[in-house]
Amino acid sequence: MGMNVGGGKAPSADPEPMMEMNMTPLIDVMLVLIIMLIITIPKANHSVNLNMPVGTPPPPTKEPVVVTIDVDFDGTILWDNQVVPDRGTLEAKLMNVAAQADQPEVHLRPNKLVQYDAVAGVMAAAQRLGVTKIGLVGNEQFQ
Repeated sequence: MGMNVGGGKAPSADPEPMMEMNMTPLIDVMLVLIIMLIITIPKANHSVNLNMPVGTPPPPTKEPVVVTIDVDFDGTILWDNQVVPDRGTLEAKLMNVAAQADQPEVHLRPNKLVQYDAVAGVMAAAQRLGVTKIGLVGNEQFQ
């Protein structure tokens, strides 16, 4: 914005029309709109409401059966410390576990030097055959 003080011209009878738009009302309206927008935005809520069970859970009626599958550094698979000769035998054992009504827990313990595809093959076979209680367990003695 500026003010026209006059130039070196002689004063004329008709003043020249102002060619600039008055920005003050526009800025005031924009500020009011921004404030209204900020006020109406809902508060960010990063929590998830869960209905958690109340009280202590009952103790387990019996100890779970645990099956341990070890995968050695060279890809050798051991089922409860007994070598599994081939993939078909492993799948037959996993199918037997999956067929039980109360499935035993399968603890998969890979060696830290084993190739990933050997471990992934065991996990994929277990999933494909319907084993639901499987977990990776740290393997202190076998490393």
